[in-house]
Amino acid sequence: MSIGHNSGVATPDIRRWTRLLSSYRTPNQVRSVAELMITALPLVALWIAAWFTLSIGHGWASFLIAIPAAGFLLRLFAIQHDCGHGTFFADRLVNDWVGRVIGVLTLTPYDWWRRTHAIHHATTGNLDHRGIGDVVTLTVREYRALFWWGRLKYRLYRNPVVMFGGGPAYLFLLQHRLPVGLMRDGWQPWASTMATNLAIALVVTALTWFIGIKAFLLVHLPIVLLAATIGVWLFYVQHQFEQTAWEHTERWNLHQAALYGSSHYDLPLLLRWFTANIGIHHVHHLCSRIPCYRLPRVLRDHPELRDVGHLTLLQSLRCVRLVLWDEAQRRLVSFREIEAREFQERQRSPHDSRRDRACPRS
Repeated sequence: MSIGHNSGVATPDIRRWTRLLSSYRTPNQVRSVAELMITALPLVALWIAAWFTLSIGHGWASFLIAIPAAGFLLRLFAIQHDCGHGTFFADRLVNDWVGRVIGVLTLTPYDWWRRTHAIHHATTGNLDHRGIGDVVTLTVREYRALFWWGRLKYRLYRNPVVMFGGGPAYLFLLQHRLPVGLMRDGWQPWASTMATNLAIALVVTALTWFIGIKAFLLVHLPIVLLAATIGVWLFYVQHQFEQTAWEHTERWNLHQAALYGSSHYDLPLLLRWFTANIGIHHVHHLCSRIPCYRLPRVLRDHPELRDVGHLTLLQSLRCVRLVLWDEAQRRLVSFREIEAREFQERQRSPHDSRRDRACPRS
């Protein structure tokens, strides 16, 4: 089945893919419970081990333990993500309540996040519906129309130190405490967020009463911040790669944007496990009801999907410099490339002016 990168309206082939992938949607209840257990239990064990090593004076060992613990917390977030799509368990209520409990550990209000993430899926790649559940991305034309302070603000936002340094801490520790993006959408986003905040406060209070505030912060913050940073990076490379797809509404198509606007982040096997296969993001966007543990099966059965939006770990590092969508070239470009173009335009303009003076129009 052909899956060439076409622009405009989705081809019949892509629509057939959505029907074909629906056969992978049914979750395996035993497998889902097992995946949850082999993620949550090691996280608890590693957290206790980190606290114990800290309590006997081996802080360095506690920080080392935080690395695999962050991996399991990240994987727990991926399971919460599947619950939000209603895919991890067959029963919707089970998905929702497991997702809500996990949301306390990941500092992410489940019901609010589910709604904003649904908006992200429904509008991904649409230039006229940016801003909820995605990385803010300007077009070259929009960036060049900004005054200097607008450009500076955008450059700061897209700076790797901000995006992957302070950004994850701000996002998970502060921004998730309010239903940002849905603050005027009634009481439900507020109820979800405040209930999660209350549950987090109760858990933190209990743990600090038991081990002390200093020990809690030294154990928990490294785990949370490391997991948050990796999570933000994963979300970034899933849509911020050179040959991604953006269109205005009149040319935008959901299936086209899902397949070509999302990457296949081909990670090493261990990292693939800790990220719960979320790197197979183009398939996930094309059929978001496939459980995470079935995504590799899709690629084994349909190897032609492997090369769509393919990114290796090394290649993904180059995506950091891609910050603006060039509508003419239909690709993401860097600030340096745009600055080079502006310099060339300035260099040409004096010559054009002299030529116009020498050859005035009649």
